[in-house]
Amino acid sequence: MLELQAISAGYGRAQVLRELSLTVASGEILCLLGRNGAGKTTTMQAIMGLLPLMGGQVLLDGVPISGRPAHEVPKAGIGYIPQGRRLFAGLTVAEHLEIGLRARDAGPEVRDEVLALFPRLGERLDQRAETLSGGEQQMLATARALCLRPKALLLDEPTEGLQPSMIEAIRQVIVKMRAAGVAILLVEQRVDAVLSVADRVAFIENGRGGEVMPAERLRQDHGIVERYVGV
Repeated sequence: MLELQAISAGYGRAQVLRELSLTVASGEILCLLGRNGAGKTTTMQAIMGLLPLMGGQVLLDGVPISGRPAHEVPKAGIGYIPQGRRLFAGLTVAEHLEIGLRARDAGPEVRDEVLALFPRLGERLDQRAETLSGGEQQMLATARALCLRPKALLLDEPTEGLQPSMIEAIRQVIVKMRAAGVAILLVEQRVDAVLSVADRVAFIENGRGGEVMPAERLRQDHGIVERYVGV
């Protein structure tokens, strides 16, 4: 279980998050929705230790992880797929996967499991990331995070710029991770792309936690999204 207990964070003196609390259970997909600038990406970065907390704490399975150096957070079992993928252009597919494996000292069997989810990457192990299509790069960013065998997985705009077939491939992997007991926190502007798989939805407004509700409620009444997000 991933828990955010009244976390506050920001950039320098500019505070963005204000006592935000969220809980993502193991085997659950929680979709975080909000307008641009509401604090969604800041939430992800705060969890990963890329931004220092001004208050509150982050816990994974009841163990505090906030305050750790950023490079120690993946070792605790949190995988992060940032917006824009953040791949190393000159490294090969195999080298990116090795980065993920080394973070938690995982063996080759983990790589085999991940490549079974993304067969296309298995055909491109020696290709540099910069030569992959946008969809393949998203697959690689996801695969690198899964090489951690994460307890929690954070995805920031995973369908951005992807064609429908790639969106469906990513969505299927997310569902498989939920079935494996991973706690999944998902930020996505394309609401229709994730509502079909989300269990709950949490709204964030001006850095503060808003209403949290079952995704089924939004599937039945899309007007709720329009009121909160304005899309």
